[in-house]
Amino acid sequence: MPGPSQHPRRVLTTPTVAMLPRIADSLSFLYLENVRVVQDDTGVCAQVQKDDGSDSRVSLPVAALSCVLMGTGTSITNPAMATLARHGTTVVWSGAGGVRMYSASQPSNLTTEWLERQVRCWADETTRFDVASRMYEMRFGMTVPQGTTMHSLRGLEGQRMKALYQSLAQRHRMRGFKRNYNPQHWDHQNPVNQALSAANTALYGVVHTAVLAMGCSPALGFIHSGKQHSFVYDLADLYKAKHTIPLAFSLHHSNQPDRDARIRLRAEFRLYKLMPQIVHDIQRLLTPDAEIETEQPEEVDLVHLWDPDLGAMEAGVNYATDAEW
Repeated sequence: MPGPSQHPRRVLTTPTVAMLPRIADSLSFLYLENVRVVQDDTGVCAQVQKDDGSDSRVSLPVAALSCVLMGTGTSITNPAMATLARHGTTVVWSGAGGVRMYSASQPSNLTTEWLERQVRCWADETTRFDVASRMYEMRFGMTVPQGTTMHSLRGLEGQRMKALYQSLAQRHRMRGFKRNYNPQHWDHQNPVNQALSAANTALYGVVHTAVLAMGCSPALGFIHSGKQHSFVYDLADLYKAKHTIPLAFSLHHSNQPDRDARIRLRAEFRLYKLMPQIVHDIQRLLTPDAEIETEQPEEVDLVHLWDPDLGAMEAGVNYATDAEW
């Protein structure tokens, strides 16, 4: 509760500059809320107005940032945006706590390393199934049986999720619970279904942000397909059993289950440091046997030419056999 000298509106709009823990020197996230991002003589700053009308600024470590999340009440100037682009920082416009992903700006020099790994895994049926199997193993801690097909894998996943719903329904004494999502009759759904839909939507926003920060494609899913967010849905399924489903059932008596779910998740995502975990899991899925580099190469803005036989080749070179012209 705010103190006697604090106005409730002022408490709700307290500026926030939160550095999420990094998993590598070259991959870190910064969340901003209720600040104006500007460029000054020293670099990019988060600016807030104090009670006396003067400005207070906090310098942002742009060179060390992979992604900046612009939460509620934020704005950014054109020069500041240009500086972030030059440093290869992805900018995401999100909801409060990062639980919505409205839009994003990816710099031209963002590495395509993880996108290329994703495409290679996705384009081959064998490696695509391997990634889908690793997702199953990460979710349930069980190895996929030998000879399992994609169809039977979906069946195994469905059985385990059904068992989870039944277990939580029994724990909360909810007989005959069925998962149902109908946006046309939102108010007629029970509180658990409302909370679960709202919580999953919030989870999709966090996952989408991590996918874009790595330069991966949200459309190239390994289990889901046909939607621009297929890979987002794949990854979000890894965390529902821990973060969104138990939370939704705990709100079965709530009068505002969708609102309560979003508020609880904003705190939970910070508590569990989910954003770095998502990045780490993407790396494990796409390169299970490789050691992940923890340092960014010194030359981060190099452009290479691709050759099917020679691999990456130096750009800015004339490869014509007759270079007299």
